[in-house]
Amino acid sequence: MATRELLSRISIDPNICFGKPCIRGHRIWVSLILDFLASGMTAQEILEQYPGLEEADILACIAYGAEMARERYVEIPQEAKT
Repeated sequence: MATRELLSRISIDPNICFGKPCIRGHRIWVSLILDFLASGMTAQEILEQYPGLEEADILACIAYGAEMARERYVEIPQEAKT
């Protein structure tokens, strides 16, 4: 899956989770998934704890982290207010 496609799985909405990047359709912060991975959890362990997630969601979090580490601005459009 291409990076751009992975990043489309991340959303930023100022009305959800204080505007922090989350996995689209969930209130799960990208940083939480990255923290889990950094602490040694495997993708499979995360998927078992959060059965609503897919492996591509975890890859999207890693891709987002990689983009941020490059010190580039990651363009993710904010969702429209309802």
